[in-house]
Amino acid sequence: MRRAVEALALAPQFVLVDGNRCPAWAYPALAVVGGDDLVPAISAASVVAKVERDAEMVALDALYPGYGFAAHKGYPTAEHLAALRRLGASPVHRRSFAPVRAAVAQYALDQG
Repeated sequence: MRRAVEALALAPQFVLVDGNRCPAWAYPALAVVGGDDLVPAISAASVVAKVERDAEMVALDALYPGYGFAAHKGYPTAEHLAALRRLGASPVHRRSFAPVRAAVAQYALDQG
């Protein structure tokens, strides 16, 4: 979030954050718990982010077939975790995420 805000072409006058804390930055900000339900601007940003992420996952599905990115959109569904155990992690998998780390560990064990 901090990198995204700091990369904006225009410096924000105020930042609304969906959550319980704001990153350390030089912008005035307000953290709003449940902000996507309470603040229309946060709701809109959430929808835009979801649509963009879904499109990115469809593109990644074409680059890394077999993981089912277009279907599960990167969420740790049973199918996604089974693919990780079967194929190992792709270059785009976040290995610091516990379900990915566990599935990759199982893949390594199964490979011998």
